[in-house]
Amino acid sequence: MNKYELCVVVSANIEDDERTSTVDKCKALVERFGGTITEVDDWGKKKLAYEIQKMKEAFYYFIRFDAPATAPAEIESRVRIMDNVIRYLCVRQDEA
Repeated sequence: MNKYELCVVVSANIEDDERTSTVDKCKALVERFGGTITEVDDWGKKKLAYEIQKMKEAFYYFIRFDAPATAPAEIESRVRIMDNVIRYLCVRQDEA
């Protein structure tokens, strides 16, 4: 099992319950592909570095999890097509 971090940038133009549902779907994907969530960090609404889809702000979530090496590719392929996710990034964390 490797340690990973999934950063999800969620649209600010949706309701709170839709945003919560989107993050829950991301967490469910991690668990579906054999991952164990260790921490979910909600950074809240932040200003974007540049405009994306005519939006200047978005909500940032960081999901840290342990998973097999095949999980990140499967998770990214599902997150890529989610409607309310405007950016995402899954990285492996080093054992420091």
